[in-house]
Amino acid sequence: MAVNRTQNLVYRRAAAQVLLAMLALAGLGPAATAQAANPTSAANPFFGSVTAHPVSDETLKLSLDEAVSLGLKNNLGLKEAESGEKLLQGEKNEALQEFLPTIALTGDTGVHQQNLAALGFGPGVIGEFSKLFPGGVLPAGLSYITRDTLTEGQIHFSQMLFSGPVIAGWKAAGAAERAAHFARMSARGEVVLQVATAYLHAIAAASEVDNAKALESEDQLLLSQAHAQHEAGTESNLDELRARVQLQAQQQALIAAENALEKDLILLKREIGIDSAQKIALTDPAPYSDLATETPEEVRAVAYQNRQDYQNLQNQAVEYKAIHTAYRSQRLPSLSFGGYYGVSEVTGVGAHGNFVAQGTLSVPLFREGKLRGDTESAQARLSAVDAQLADLRGQIDQQVRSALLDVDATSKLVEAARSNVELATRALSDETDRVNAGVDDNLPLVTAQATLASAESNLVESLFQYNLSKLALARAAGIIEQQYRVYLGR
Repeated sequence: MAVNRTQNLVYRRAAAQVLLAMLALAGLGPAATAQAANPTSAANPFFGSVTAHPVSDETLKLSLDEAVSLGLKNNLGLKEAESGEKLLQGEKNEALQEFLPTIALTGDTGVHQQNLAALGFGPGVIGEFSKLFPGGVLPAGLSYITRDTLTEGQIHFSQMLFSGPVIAGWKAAGAAERAAHFARMSARGEVVLQVATAYLHAIAAASEVDNAKALESEDQLLLSQAHAQHEAGTESNLDELRARVQLQAQQQALIAAENALEKDLILLKREIGIDSAQKIALTDPAPYSDLATETPEEVRAVAYQNRQDYQNLQNQAVEYKAIHTAYRSQRLPSLSFGGYYGVSEVTGVGAHGNFVAQGTLSVPLFREGKLRGDTESAQARLSAVDAQLADLRGQIDQQVRSALLDVDATSKLVEAARSNVELATRALSDETDRVNAGVDDNLPLVTAQATLASAESNLVESLFQYNLSKLALARAAGIIEQQYRVYLGR
């Protein structure tokens, strides 16, 4: 009865492996190192890119550094951040123009016809001028409809000499531009994290494929031996059937692993601007190295100096403070200067120069409702940013401490997984010798193979999680773009 229960357990375990492999192939089962299902650029622009490489027949060899470089060049999320920075640079130039003089040159010529009576020079008014003419009589045939040709050219000049809102607006534009710069730098760090994670995930998937192929070869050999021994009459049909079920289960696992790898490669290509149909080969193995011990205080100090999102928020606070000042300074007078110089020529009269030079002092007397409303709304935005800044300091501390805990925990998991693989390999070798010597049937051998497969899968997963935790620590410190190689031990 004990033998029958053991055989039923093996068959159920093999059937479960087949079912899990089929579910994983269909995308329904759990995946050890799976990312979010079907990530798209609509939900996260860092999952998209501008395709820069057309499809070629040759397989493109790609290292981690090359993948990161392509991501920094083509990733959609970074493109959007760069566009946002350029937009604010343009707005800063517009604010600068408020300080600079505006100079314009105009010229025109044309024929003008006037009705003197319509302009107020009727017979009564014209009669008053008769004494100016010889004999006190107006010239005969004087017409109240005149016609002349006027040609003139003018150069205009205007400049704001003092304005509180303009000065504060300039400061706000500068702070906004700096905030956009740090937003772009933060986006670069996000690209490095996304691309490196996708690359490491593909490496882990490739390792799963290699392990599945190796186990399939072993299962194929086991089936061949069981068939030969069954034909020779030294083993029962049950041993051959058991070996065949194990092989088919492993074949299903291999198909699922290969399918997962292809989908991971497609996601990587989408993030770095390579056409999805282009064949690529990853050239870097899974990196592994111990990370130097750091305290939360040390990492937090580095983060305050290098976290771009923290610097971005600081500049947003400066921007809103300048906007608040701009609204308050609307109560101050403004001073501007403007004028023009021109030359006008009327047909039959000659040319004559003319100019205007004027200074304008504008003093607001009463706009209290609008001024108070603008000031209060600006103060509310400033208070909100200050609160976000205080919260971000706590968030940085939390992220740093969590990342350090993850690094420590996953490092221990890697060591445990390595030890399990060594023990499972030794157990499989010993059991293979016992089966070859005829001491055992192939039931313990199948169990030992399943144990080794699980141990190798756990090692791949733990290495991936360890590298991911180190990248998260570098991201939390704000130095992922500069030092991701150091943290991965490359």
